[in-house]
Amino acid sequence: MMNIKNLTYFFREAYTSLSRNRLLSIATVTTMAICILILGAAVLMTINADKFMNRLESDLEIVAFLDSSLSKSQVTDIKGDIEKLSGVKSVIFVSREQALVNLQTKFADKNYDLVKTIGKNPLPDSYEVKAQNPQDVVNLAQQINKMPGIYKVNYGQGVVERLFQVTKWVRIISIGFIVLLTMGAVFLIATTIRLAIFARRKEIYLMKLIGATDWFIRWPFFIEGIMLGSMGSLISILLLSWGYGSLVSSLQTALFFIPLVYQQSLLINIYLSLFATGAILGVLGTYISLNRFLDV
Repeated sequence: MMNIKNLTYFFREAYTSLSRNRLLSIATVTTMAICILILGAAVLMTINADKFMNRLESDLEIVAFLDSSLSKSQVTDIKGDIEKLSGVKSVIFVSREQALVNLQTKFADKNYDLVKTIGKNPLPDSYEVKAQNPQDVVNLAQQINKMPGIYKVNYGQGVVERLFQVTKWVRIISIGFIVLLTMGAVFLIATTIRLAIFARRKEIYLMKLIGATDWFIRWPFFIEGIMLGSMGSLISILLLSWGYGSLVSSLQTALFFIPLVYQQSLLINIYLSLFATGAILGVLGTYISLNRFLDV
């Protein structure tokens, strides 16, 4: 069990090492700040990309066109059959008259009068179907298409499948990028801290000779690593929060249709996670660097 006397000694040694190696400490903090800044930017980019992809997926819907020969009771029965399908979120009836009004609205700025142009309304009644899980759209569309009274189903065939492929690879690449950045940060921190430990290799050697345990030797370096990692991550968080806040303000005005993550609670959790990541990477880099010098 660590007592107060040892704890005081560990912190004093860590502070002494930081003061003695100011330039190296500044280099380590700068390296950490750059690594965490890039990592944080990658995390925010990944979260925003995922939100955008989810927005696209949530807008997917199935339009089931009905046979014109159906009676009102048959139309109602079809709605009930669709609602019974597993994975259906909502079913909305769109009459042929409403469909024509919707189409006319789309061409309102073109000064077209569709009713005069096409004469009789050629549009059929339809059901707009939303899936609980966008990934089920294709399967639901195939089931609905087989129902009696449905003569055609439209869900963006081809486009939907490509969208799912794109979103899948965007998420895989984003996660891979974050993992690579994390590994790179550990390597850079381990290399930087190794220089500080190398300068004190004789001191470590003497402590081992007089019977100091490995953990007694490790603790000051771990505290030093935590302090360096925390300072570096704090600098990066300040820069990231300022830069991201400015970006969100600009894009919300210029590109308001792009959904960005701006909830303060979520951003605070991200920044706290980055701060903890900096401390953990400092410990991990120290552990990797220190082990070889303890083999006396």
